[in-house]
Amino acid sequence: MRLLQTMAGAEFGGAEAFFTRLAVALEKTDIEQRVAIRENGQRARVLREGGVDPLQLPFGGTFDMRTGMMLRREIKSFNPDVVLTWMNRATKKTPAGKGKFVKVARLGGYYDLKYYRDCDHLVGNTQDIVDYLIKEGWPEDRAHYLPNFVPSERMEPASRMELSTPEDAPLLLSLGRLHENKAFDTLLKALARVPGVYLWLAGEGPKRQELELLAEELGIRPRVRFLGWRNDTAALFAAADVYICPSRHEPLGNVVLEGWAQGRPVIAADSLGPGTLIEHGVNGVLCTVDDDKAMGDAIKWVFGDEEFAHQLATKAWESYQRDFTEEVVVQKYLEFFEKITQDRT
Repeated sequence: MRLLQTMAGAEFGGAEAFFTRLAVALEKTDIEQRVAIRENGQRARVLREGGVDPLQLPFGGTFDMRTGMMLRREIKSFNPDVVLTWMNRATKKTPAGKGKFVKVARLGGYYDLKYYRDCDHLVGNTQDIVDYLIKEGWPEDRAHYLPNFVPSERMEPASRMELSTPEDAPLLLSLGRLHENKAFDTLLKALARVPGVYLWLAGEGPKRQELELLAEELGIRPRVRFLGWRNDTAALFAAADVYICPSRHEPLGNVVLEGWAQGRPVIAADSLGPGTLIEHGVNGVLCTVDDDKAMGDAIKWVFGDEEFAHQLATKAWESYQRDFTEEVVVQKYLEFFEKITQDRT
């Protein structure tokens, strides 16, 4: 089986991170693989460390002829059985299979299907995305659900002292791009309702200054640490007591899976992805989207009952082990590739 993957993603992002994890994981299997990515030194380095030597291309706009030409050349020389594209631009730049290979696009959101008309199959990383594809007219037998996986490797806890956080303070962790969709403003308002709890917020984005000002206005700035973009998230999880995902819009919720994999109880706003993953009160706690009072009550509930928090973390780990480990998800991808190539013949 020969697989070519194409990714033209942003510097940071959930889909980009999962693409890298999947490419490295597939390299451990019997699949013969090549990948083409938008020029990105950091991503290329991580891929090479995992045994994958990427072809770096511009993946530019309308006047970028080089990317399409180089992809056609790569396809001709490699002769892949499957080409897996990631999101709009990579899919648009990658030629159609036309019977020579199976073109598959992987979607992590509710994208305009005009970019995907020449694909043979589409993959959604949630069942709801698959339902959306079918509702938009995509053939049901060519729309497939394949979940993400997240790593479970643990690290030594990040130093609370270095981040001016008391060793005995209840500590929340939240990760994500500092963007309107992530609702970190709601989280800060919820934190203001819960005295004594500290928050580590890891991520960068356009809302950072606004969020820092809001923390000042709410009088909680001494309890909030804006950490910027971090690559040591496992160390942050190890130092924190509870993970929280306040997102208004979250199609999947990779961060929920990360919390589960790191053995932490998880609180999340009941947006689409987390609401599908979490069974309220069993493997996590859900609260109403954009409701800082409900979120504050959820924080008090989890921090106020150690036995309950432990039960949440235990059930979350069981959910992760059953459905979202590297081994489980890679096997699903291998079975999928085998099926679609057999169907072609």
